Amino acid sequence: MIIVVSGPGGVGKGTVVRELLDRDPTLWLSRSWTTRDRRPGEDPDAYHFVTRAEFDAHVDRGGFLEWVDFLDYRQGTPHPEPPEGCDVVLEIDIVGAATVSSLVEDPLCLFIDAPSPEEQQARLEGRGDPPERVATRMTKAVEERRLARELGAEFVINDRVDQAVADLEELIRRRRDADHPASS
Repeated sequence: MIIVVSGPGGVGKGTVVRELLDRDPTLWLSRSWTTRDRRPGEDPDAYHFVTRAEFDAHVDRGGFLEWVDFLDYRQGTPHPEPPEGCDVVLEIDIVGAATVSSLVEDPLCLFIDAPSPEEQQARLEGRGDPPERVATRMTKAVEERRLARELGAEFVINDRVDQAVADLEELIRRRRDADHPASS
């Protein structure tokens, strides 16, 4: 199963996905590539941080399932190669989620959001994003929410990390049960 997790900047996707992966050893995270700089305090393994030239060379080799120009940088998902018996988690933007949905049969699309735009803005400011970046991300978030609704993504509100993770676990369990119903 391909599980696509998207959401606007600052809603806590990375935190929620890390906790989800810690709880479910049958999930494998595909690490995206990005040409942006690492944020202060950001885990060096959060992305495969590369130069624009390295990224473009990988595009030319057909190395990405999907990639996109996002704000002022590029990001992309390499073709996943999960360990045997694992479902793939893609933590990507909603445009990438739409691309994956057109390439992969029936992915589970999940959209994590903050409880409110005000909370999202506070989180972006709290992680140290400069004011112009916060404004750009807030504007982009409106479009991302619209695209997620059009894609039919399941929305999960990240008000409390433990509850958001539990909500994701339930959505994944339901999909697994639907894909593999128990024998009677």
